[in-house]
Amino acid sequence: MSRIGRMPIQLPKEVKVSWDPSKIEVAGPKGTLACDLPRGIAISVDGGKMLIQKEREERSLKALHGLTRSLIANMVTGVTQGFEKKLEIIGVGFRADIQGSLLKLMLGFSHPVLFPVPEGIKIEVDKQTLITVRGVNKQLVGTIAAKLRAIKPPEPYKGKGVRYLGEKIRKKVGKTKA
Repeated sequence: MSRIGRMPIQLPKEVKVSWDPSKIEVAGPKGTLACDLPRGIAISVDGGKMLIQKEREERSLKALHGLTRSLIANMVTGVTQGFEKKLEIIGVGFRADIQGSLLKLMLGFSHPVLFPVPEGIKIEVDKQTLITVRGVNKQLVGTIAAKLRAIKPPEPYKGKGVRYLGEKIRKKVGKTKA
């Protein structure tokens, strides 16, 4: 039995949960999230705690038991606190700016890179070199942050590019005169 799947999920008072055998919906002060439930997974709520149970002892249900519990716990956290990822831009002349629903990135290319901000995500730019991606959906926040980093990943010689805040880049030694 999954150790993670057995753990109860604490439901704050401001969170409302509704489900049927195939779908669960979690609503809170920051928004609403929905997720499909796999067949064979049951939910029970009693006294502010939610339990995820499997209906049968099958290998496939064992694999989905902990996953379903983690996804629902992330939904509860997202609608109450939200998620955020911070990125920093390193490089001379590299900067970012918000223009309406577009993020404009100047990353040393011959042209500015315009990144459309998807619905449900809020992007803030501090000091032109610090980007904060916020949202209620953990997967979407992580995906958008990864896409922004992939536009210009840090290069190994000087470390210029877009990286996660606090990320360590192992630098290579450059060429030397022989």
